[in-house]
Order: sequence, then structure tokens, then C-alpha cells
Amino acid sequence: MTDTQSPDLDRAIGFTLPDRHARGRIARLGPVMDEILAAHAYPPAIEKLLAEALVLTALLGSTLKDAGGQLTLQAQTESGIVSLLVCDYQGGAVRGYVQYDADRLAEAPGDPTLMALFGTGYLAITFDQAATGERYQGIVPLDGATLADAAQSYFLQSEQIPSLIRLAVARGVDGGMIGGGLFLQHLPEGEEGRERLHVRDDHPEWQHVETLAATMGPDELTDLSASFETLIWRLFNEEREVRTLAAVDLSKGCRCNADYIGQVIAKFPVEDRAHMADEQGVITVDCAFCARKFPVPADLAV
Repeated sequence: MTDTQSPDLDRAIGFTLPDRHARGRIARLGPVMDEILAAHAYPPAIEKLLAEALVLTALLGSTLKDAGGQLTLQAQTESGIVSLLVCDYQGGAVRGYVQYDADRLAEAPGDPTLMALFGTGYLAITFDQAATGERYQGIVPLDGATLADAAQSYFLQSEQIPSLIRLAVARGVDGGMIGGGLFLQHLPEGEEGRERLHVRDDHPEWQHVETLAATMGPDELTDLSASFETLIWRLFNEEREVRTLAAVDLSKGCRCNADYIGQVIAKFPVEDRAHMADEQGVITVDCAFCARKFPVPADLAV
């Protein structure tokens, strides 16, 4: 089955399998990812890592029902090549950056594993609900060979929910980066007095869904000729019912601007602003997400 419509890019879509007590989500990034990566000129290994992290952030963030909610993904270590990886999602907008040791990366293999990049580190995923003010964070060790493995461990250890995550990154024919991802979860029934399904890793419904989803290859996730609906159909065409949800459009999400930064700087006491300023009386603020510099006069009016 081949689609004749334009490819699904910079979008995420959800779906449910009611008979199997499962839900899933597919996301694919293209131009938005290129725009984020272009700001930093990362070496290939770091570029691939951030690309996968951006797809993972889009997958998880787009599950938020609160339009003003925010998801933050952070991976950190004290002794790895990568010291910090941060991505976040809010209202369809994604952003991210990586701090790393260029000298140590040059000594590493061309395609380093997650362990080689992070050593002993941890993965933290934070959900902030704007409507209720609730905040939930889970932290787990960065286990596994890939970022997808670490994310699966997060949901199993932190939320006790069996999950399957697949992430793929490839170059398109035009040289641009394409990232695709699949996120699948088993759901609890949740009725009072009944067993919660997700506590049973060997539940046959989850095993069935997981086995089907595991056949999705990385080339399919980044195949622009296949729409999201086609990918879902390939996996679950024998199911009695598959419900697709409204798609979410994705965009580059850096929220920095000169006015906002000026307002933040203005809150500092005059003495502190004078200490932060250079010889010309200018405070230069770097945005790690978009790699832009914002010069702010230290004597700005409060």
C-alpha cells in the first residue's frame, strides 16, 4: 500500500486498540528537526542523539491533554561524554540541546552506544499540568543500548506500565534529517475491585500488541511514502477496531525573545546587573536551545 498524499512530517497522531487495552502514538519530524539542529552544527553522533530525543519528546509530549502543559526530558551524567541533554514540549512546540565534551567525543567510536555517551547517568521525565498546577517527575537510570531502551525502562520502573518505544533517524533524499517514532502502552482497566492489567507483564493482550508493534522497522518510521494511517494499518489491520485520534502539528519551540529576556534581567538589582555586564555595559544572554545571543543594556529601566 503506497500513499499518494503528501508525507506526514512534523506531526504526531494517537490511536487506541480498545479490544487490547492499548494505546499508541506515532510521530515524525523533518523540517522542524533540521531547524533545531542547524542552530548548533553538532557532530554526527550528537546530532543523532538529539534527533532521537526530539522525536521521543514529541511522542510523549503530544499525549498531554492540557494545551498549556509541558513535558521536559532530561538526561544527565557527571562523567560521560554528554554532560546534559534537555528537550521539552509545549503546545506542539519542541526544542532541545546537548552539552558534551568535544575532545572525549573525538576519542570515542564513530557510532558510540548510550553507555559510551553517558556512562552512568539518569533519565528524568517531567510532566507539568498548567491547568491544575500538578507536576509529576520520574527518574530512572539510563539503562539499555539506546535512548528508546532507557525510555521503556522509565515507564516500566517509574509508572509500572509495560511500554514499547521505537525511534529512528535517517537522511532524506534532499539531505535533510527525518526522525520517526512509535510509542505503545498497555492500559489498566482501572475499575474498582478488578485487577489492573498493567501489573501483569505476561498479559496475553499486551504480548499480542507488543509482538505486532515490534515488527515496525526503522526504515518504515522514516519512510515519507507511508502516512501514519498506513503504518497503523500495517501493524493492526487484523484488529476488530482501531481508533485514530486528531493529529498534532509540531513546530520549533524556542520561546526566547529580547523582550522576555529584558524583563528577566530587569528583575535583578542594579548592583548585580552591573557585575554581569561587560566593559560596554551590556549583558549578553545565551540561549542554549537556539544558540542565539541577546545583548541587554545593564542600565535598562526596571
